[in-house]
Amino acid sequence: MDEAIYTYDEDGDILYIAFAPGEKGTGIELNDHILLRLNKSEGRAIGLTVFDYSVLVQPTELGPRSFPLAGLNELSDELRQLVLEVITKAPVNEVLSLSAYTPSLVETIPIGSVRVQAHLLNTTLAEVA
Repeated sequence: MDEAIYTYDEDGDILYIAFAPGEKGTGIELNDHILLRLNKSEGRAIGLTVFDYSVLVQPTELGPRSFPLAGLNELSDELRQLVLEVITKAPVNEVLSLSAYTPSLVETIPIGSVRVQAHLLNTTLAEVA
């Protein structure tokens, strides 16, 4: 796999990450802010789109900003399992840090935080138009 390409649209505050540039895939909404693009037949990520990027990477007084991956609840069990396998390994886990919130002993809610930093962006803003 080639090195990921990061493109940031400052006006829209959207970070596009291409793990397999130009490859088509299925879009899976992990939540209102993160769209995973995936090659379902090969079980691998081809890209991520992070909306409101600057807000998501802004630290809180308690540490990194985390958010529930509520979109996983909308998936079939089979697709949910595939997505969990894809997002817990490279290259996605290099961008999206995962953990879980457990409000009770029987309930687990997957949560994530974006850990891409501005210095990793390797394309110019002018390329997003």
